[in-house]
Amino acid sequence: MFEAIEYIEEEAAGLPTGSVAERAVGLFFTEAEAVLTARAARSSHLGRREYAWWVVRRQGEQIASWIADSKSGREFVVDISKERVVDLV
Repeated sequence: MFEAIEYIEEEAAGLPTGSVAERAVGLFFTEAEAVLTARAARSSHLGRREYAWWVVRRQGEQIASWIADSKSGREFVVDISKERVVDLV
């Protein structure tokens, strides 16, 4: 099982508070389903000011297999063999 999680950095008066809200987007049988749903969540966030990011990971794990954020429009994957995050092309 894979989970898609959304994180939104909370703001007050237009400034980050240092607090992050975490929301489960969903739980999926395949990684591909989780990524598609996280992409849709990111698309629905367009035009909002606060910083947000989305991750897909195996249920219960701390290492994400897919990452995207609201500011860059980039997507990343984790290359565990080299212990680094790589742009998804």
